[in-house]
Amino acid sequence: MADSDKTGTPRDVPVDWESLEDAFENNAPEVHSYLHIANGEVLRVVDGIADPEMHARIASDSTYLRIEPVSSREQYRWMERFIPMVDDAELRARLTHAIDGKGAFRRFKDVLMSHAPERERWFAFRSERLRVFMEAWLAAHALNPVARAAAPPPPAEVPSESAPISQDQLSGRRGRSAEALRRQVREVVETLGVRDLDKVLAFAEFVKARRAARTYSHRRDGRADGEGGVDSGPSPEDSADDDEPSPSSSHSVAR
Repeated sequence: MADSDKTGTPRDVPVDWESLEDAFENNAPEVHSYLHIANGEVLRVVDGIADPEMHARIASDSTYLRIEPVSSREQYRWMERFIPMVDDAELRARLTHAIDGKGAFRRFKDVLMSHAPERERWFAFRSERLRVFMEAWLAAHALNPVARAAAPPPPAEVPSESAPISQDQLSGRRGRSAEALRRQVREVVETLGVRDLDKVLAFAEFVKARRAARTYSHRRDGRADGEGGVDSGPSPEDSADDDEPSPSSSHSVAR
């Protein structure tokens, strides 16, 4: 397993900082993290889940470097240093009490849970401390962090060269879709009881009345805007088709 460049010259590594930060923070004894010094990826091996032989294979691979996480003692000191920075005296007292005894890390986070501004300040403070440790660790192993290559953009969609749909074709699709919907409604109605049929009929009458009101509004607006009182609004038949286009007709227009 690699330790450093034998020549002493820093080696460029496209570090995945987020994954590396997680590795430095997680000091659970069953979790082992490794940095791939060629591509900057972090490999995490968990005892009891990973192949028992994996540690041996990684140890014999010169492209992997074992990551030593920040100790619990040091992370505890971070909490101690952060508490005096809190402005709210009551919150400072609660945090001081929270880190006393076993379970200090969990209690500390629980107290900050209801104080969003201070919680964000704590995350920033902790990330800064972790960054210092990571940079020192990389420098000690003669590794120079460089920017990672940006992910390639998704391929652009090729515009369709198919001929535009004519009005006749669109009308035909609307007719077929409307007929299919009517057939489906008839099939559903045949399975309903008297009470359900009464509700369906009431709703249908409501839709019919609403459409009639919209048609009247279109016709009235047309007479107001047209010359000599000519009705320039849509006819009742056009309003019935265009007011609520069928799913198939909407899809065709979008394409």
